[in-house]
Order: sequence, then C-alpha cells, then structure tokens
Amino acid sequence: MRDYSHNRRLCATLTALILSGPALAADEVTIGASLPLSGPLAGFGAYQKWGYETAVLDINKNGGLNVDGRKYKVKLIIRDDKTDPNATASNTETLISRDGVVAMLGSCTPALVNAGALAAERRKVPLVTGCDPLENFKSVRKWTYAWDIFFDERDLGTATFRMMSDYGLVTNKKVAVFSDNGPDGQQLRQHIWAEASSTGGYTISQSSGFPVDSQQFTSMIEEAKAADAQIVLVDAIPPQAIAMRKQIASAEYYPKILDIEKGAEPEQFARALGKLADGVLVGGYWDPTFPYPGAAQLAERFESETRQTQSQHIADSYAAAQVLLDAIASAGSLDREKINAAIGSTNKTYVVGPVKFDSEHTSRIPIAMMQWQNGVAVPVWPRNLAKGKLLFPFPPTRDTR
Repeated sequence: MRDYSHNRRLCATLTALILSGPALAADEVTIGASLPLSGPLAGFGAYQKWGYETAVLDINKNGGLNVDGRKYKVKLIIRDDKTDPNATASNTETLISRDGVVAMLGSCTPALVNAGALAAERRKVPLVTGCDPLENFKSVRKWTYAWDIFFDERDLGTATFRMMSDYGLVTNKKVAVFSDNGPDGQQLRQHIWAEASSTGGYTISQSSGFPVDSQQFTSMIEEAKAADAQIVLVDAIPPQAIAMRKQIASAEYYPKILDIEKGAEPEQFARALGKLADGVLVGGYWDPTFPYPGAAQLAERFESETRQTQSQHIADSYAAAQVLLDAIASAGSLDREKINAAIGSTNKTYVVGPVKFDSEHTSRIPIAMMQWQNGVAVPVWPRNLAKGKLLFPFPPTRDTR
C-alpha cells in the first residue's frame, strides 16, 4: 500500500502558508495603494504617491520596520486607478488577493477612497487614508477596518463665512453656488453652503449643479453676474475648476469673493491659470509654516526632489503612511486584526497635527483658508496661522489710470 502521509503533511504546510498570507514573509512587509496616477485627479495622485513612497523610504533607510524585535523592509505596491472607482475597487482586490498586502493606504476624493475602503472592508484588511472629507466617509457605513485622517466638510463649508465675519468683509451678501454632482459637491451645495448662508444672513441668488465632466459653465456664470452675486462658492475637480475660472474672466464677472474648493488645491490649477489664479480662495488644512513636527522639512524635501511647489496632500499622505507603519510596529505582529486594533489606538502628533481616531474611525484636521498669490497658496485665515494679507475684493482692484 502506498504511503500518502508525506503528501498530506506537505499539503497541510502549504495550506498554512496560504492562510497565514503576508505574516510569513521572510524579510519584508507588503502594503498597497490604489491612486489616481492618470485621469482628472492625477494631480492629487502624484502628491499622494510621493507622500506614501517617502514615508516608506524613511522607514527602510533606518533598517526597516521593527515588529516584535525583528526588522522588516517595507514594500509598497501602487496601482493606478485612473480616477475610476471601479478600478480602485479592482486594484484593492488584486493587491490583497494577488500581491498579499498586509494593509492598504487610500486613494483620493470620496468616490475613489470609499470604493477602495469597501473592498478592503469586505476582505477585513486595514486601510488608512486621508483625502476623504469625514462626513462623506462616515455616511457610507459603520467602518471596522477603514480609518480616515482629514477635514470635516462642515468646517470647510462654513470657513469662508467665518473668515468674512472675522475680518469684517463687506459684501451685498448675495451668494452663487456651483458644484459638480459628485458626493462631496452635492453635500456642500445642497446642505452645508445652503445652511451656512441662511444662518449668516446671506441670500443664495444662484445654485447650480453640473456633471463632473462638464466643461461649459457660461450660462450659470452669466446668471450669477446678472444677480450681482458678490460671493461665489465652487466645488469642482481641477479641469472643471480651471475652465470655470477662465469663463468667469471671459464674462468680465468680478465677485468680491471667489472660493473654489477641491479643484483649486493642486499646483496645476495655478500653473494653468497664471495671474488668473491670484485671489482665488481654497480651504486647506496644512502648510509648511504650521507648527507641526517636520512640516517645513517635508515641504523643502518635496520641492528639492521634484522641482515643484509643495501641496498639502504630501502631508496627509505622508502622515497616513506613518500612522499605518507605526501601527504595524505597535501591534508587534503582521496579523491584520492586531494591526487594525493598533490603528484605532493611535494617539500621536504627526506632520498634519495630532491624530487620534474617534468611534467613527475619523481623525479631524482643522481647516484654514488659503489664497493663491503669485503662484503660491498662502494661508490667510485663521489669523494665528495667516502668513499673508488677504486680497480683497477679488480680484484686487484694477488700476484704471
């Protein structure tokens, strides 16, 4: 009779290896990320990629990640989601099932982050992210494995009004609101900006939504101009934000306040518009001048390495990666459940400020207002963080001599 005991022992060993997954890697820990490296949000993805890679590089330069007294090099695998939520979900599945990642880092904007987070949640794989406004993140579900470090939309949506009140800015209090039909755009236009306007004694004269791929805004701009709306609030991704700013200029429409959220964040907005970017406001949460450990050095490093102007997204991505790596070390294990528990216990100040997760898996970063001035996004509010004088009205008064 043939002895099959050796084959049975071999199969049992292989099964154990498969089930234990990434925990058995001999000398490295693998983490993954799906990012918009192409498509309309590529400007955000490039900053995130640098932030994630730099955090991993810093760990590896110091010998790797210390897990229960043993050093592991960290391997980061990044896949391009092409600004497509379906690709984000598919990439996340591939990173988990084929690449064997022990944990994930998130993409950017609610549509992409939430798609990846849901995929990671189904597979019970921890995911740490920034770049997803907290209310949108919390509205998806009660999370177990996904964690978000970012700003709250209500802080963002009320910031312009709080800034105007604090500085005593005089307008006719007529507001025009334009937003894409994405989840964060709809929430700002239909709820947060509407509520902030009504409680501050402002009147919304014009409120328009548009598809996320729209490029033509002339009619809504003309309507806002005819209504003499001196405050314009916009939420759109970069290509639409750039097109809208050009069309506002072509219409010779000069509101006193122009706030363009999301699309006016990356440097590509200012590069594409030149002087037309000057005076545009955008909500922000980080600047290298803020009093957080390593903030100035991170910006200097980015600009030295890339020859580009820094963006706040290098900070939230770098911090998210640090939080995840610290949690793996703190867990003392490559077990995903232990890593997830360690993420939830995070209580430390990083380059974006203090990070401590609440019961809904979010850690809030306070909002500031930035204004593009000569190609640089300058903090102009709150007063204690301001590094430049607010240009008001927008655009600066033209010399008519």
